[in-house]
This record gives sequence, C-alpha cells and structure tokens, in this order.
Amino acid sequence: MKDDAAPQPRQPALTPPKGAQRQGRVFLNPDGSPAGHELAAVWRMMREGGGAPWPAWVDDPPQPVPMAPPPGHASITFLGHSSFLIQVAGGPNLLIDPIWSDRCSPFGFAGPKRVRAPGLAFDLLPRIDAVLVSHNHYDHCDIPTLKRLQERFRPRIITGLGNAALLAKHGMDDVLELDWWQPAMLPGSLPVHYVPAQHASARSMGDRAQALWGGFVLEGRSGARIYFAGDTAAGPHFAEIGARLGPFALGLLPIGAYEPRWFMSKVHVNPAEAVEAFLAARVERALAMHFGTFKLTQEGIDAPVVELARARAAAGVPEEAFRAPALGETVLLAF
Repeated sequence: MKDDAAPQPRQPALTPPKGAQRQGRVFLNPDGSPAGHELAAVWRMMREGGGAPWPAWVDDPPQPVPMAPPPGHASITFLGHSSFLIQVAGGPNLLIDPIWSDRCSPFGFAGPKRVRAPGLAFDLLPRIDAVLVSHNHYDHCDIPTLKRLQERFRPRIITGLGNAALLAKHGMDDVLELDWWQPAMLPGSLPVHYVPAQHASARSMGDRAQALWGGFVLEGRSGARIYFAGDTAAGPHFAEIGARLGPFALGLLPIGAYEPRWFMSKVHVNPAEAVEAFLAARVERALAMHFGTFKLTQEGIDAPVVELARARAAAGVPEEAFRAPALGETVLLAF
C-alpha cells in the first residue's frame, strides 16, 4: 500500500565540534574573543564600591540529609553557590565545584566570605567517586575543600585543560583534563562531556586564561542528561550545546553575580539571560545556582531570585520549570 504521509524534513547534520582555541599561551572564548577583563576595567569596578549590602549571616531551614536514590534515578542536592552533590543509583557519587571554605579567596583573612552554611555538612557526605571542577576561579576550584576530599576519598578529578598542574601541587594526581566537547567516562561507566562557556580563568594577576573553563554534561543510564553550565556569559554556545547534546532533563544554570552589567556581562549571565539560555539549550527543567552564598558583585542577596521570577514570567516559563532551590534541597531525577 502506498504511504501518502508527507515526508518529514531531515535535520541538518552538525559539523564536528571544535575544541578550545588558543592565542599564544591563553585560551579564547567560544566566540573567539579574549577572556576576562583588562586591568583598567577591574580597577574601575573596584572604585565603584560594593553596591547593595548583604546580611552578615543567613540561617536556612534544615533539609533532610540526602539518601541514596532508588534504582533508575539520581538525586541532585544543592550545596550552595555552584556546588552540587549528585548521587546516581548504583554509583557513582559526584561533587561539582565543591566549596566548604569560609572564603573564596587566595587569602584566609580577606576576600568574599560566605553568608550561609553549606547545604550539607562535610562529615555527612557519602563516598565521593569523582569531582568535576569547571574552572580555576577560587569560588569553583577551592583547594582546601579538594584537599579534604583527597584525604578522605581520593576521588578522580575531571576538569579543563591546564588545571592539572595546580592540583598536582597540592597532592592531587588522579586528574583528567578535557578539551571542550571531549567526552570521558566517570567511575561507574557514566559518560561526561566538557562543554564550552563564555568566561575566563585565573588564580593570580599573571595567569589569566592559561587554563580552560567550561561546563559539564552528564548522561545517565536511561539516556537522560544533566547540563551544568558553570560560570558563563550569554552567547550562541548554549544553542550549540543544546543541539549537540540536548535535550536536557535537568539544567543547573547560574543566575547571580551580574552587576554592574558594563563589567559582568562579559563573564556572567543575568537572570533574564539565564532564562534565554534555558530555552536555547533545550532544558526541560532547571535549578538556579551561583547566587546567595558569596557576595561577589553589586546586586543585593535576593535580587537574582527576584529577577529570575520577573524574567521567567516575561518569557512565559512556568515557575516549576526554572526555580531557585532551597539550600540543601534534593531533587530526584529519572536517570
């Protein structure tokens, strides 16, 4: 019998992805632009002052200690800032950008100080099999926390190109460096991809952009995927990540540290841009991150969540589709 159904249009084949590009010793952004800011811009922002004051401390309602998820699932626990615990049924247990330190700074006596406790006490962690470190900024690559994890669990660390040398200085030698779009296998045979972000890296004034920055995509045994965006400004990389590796059952997307825009738009999305990224990357459900723990920029502590609600409403995105989790909250995902 003749099939009268209209033929379906074919999706255009994607060209092979390109890894990160360098200019001399430094990496470039996905759009080819230099990463980060010139020193004059940094000094200008510092002269503008700290912006809206934050409270010295916030007490959050206690949350249940996360349990091992049921078969076929993963549990995702928000630990504060950009830190998450991901427990996959049958293993592995993962941490992303963990920081338990009081400050995200090269100094123990100065720099941004946390205003709320981590969402889970360090001593309550389950066995940690691997740690994903998106880039080397102090609020994402916290050496004191990584050393504590090394002493207790000796997890494998997955990160971007150029970061292994820093970690080796502190006794961490089981480190796998990845280029953008490069896949790897985590303990428990769980695939992970390192993906582009529009951001920067530095540990000091003299090493800007000499190590790579990015995000991660995790693939579960069911085929469901989690996208952790890392730190990033707006850009076409969100749509490319969605086209190549999406759709995503869950996105972990930043919403904070965005003012003043003349400076921060080069490295961080604001809440409206985060909603645009949610749509472009083909994310089905998202949890916000990178807000409310360390005062890094000028906006008030509650501004990112307030602005997320406004941006979500303007875009017609339901509240349950992209929300700010409670500190220590755990969500369950078929994975």
